[in-house]
Amino acid sequence: VAAQISLEVSGSGTVKPTETLEKTCKVSGASLTDSTNMLGVSWVRQSDGKGLEWLGLIYYNADTYYAQFLQGRITITRDTNKGEVYVKLTGAKPEESGTYYCARHTQCNRWTEDMYRN
Repeated sequence: VAAQISLEVSGSGTVKPTETLEKTCKVSGASLTDSTNMLGVSWVRQSDGKGLEWLGLIYYNADTYYAQFLQGRITITRDTNKGEVYVKLTGAKPEESGTYYCARHTQCNRWTEDMYRN
């Protein structure tokens, strides 16, 4: 039987100008260092009136990749003991509130079909 893996996003909702936006993705059912089930975790957002935007990714080995348009403002980190992945966005704008998702990448298909919202 395959492991039941779930992801849940928490963190502040609305953003005030120049504020730092922080979100947490809690992963249950797999280790963040498991390269098969948790090749990486991406952050994606949907702001009001916009489509989905990919923000960045942290791999099982802690390598990070960020969207070009957020370079210098975004940091993705993790705590493997807690099974949590964090995104921090400095100088956030109110229009960047929106809905933030985390999604896991797997070894067999870089994107899983499951995305989790907050």
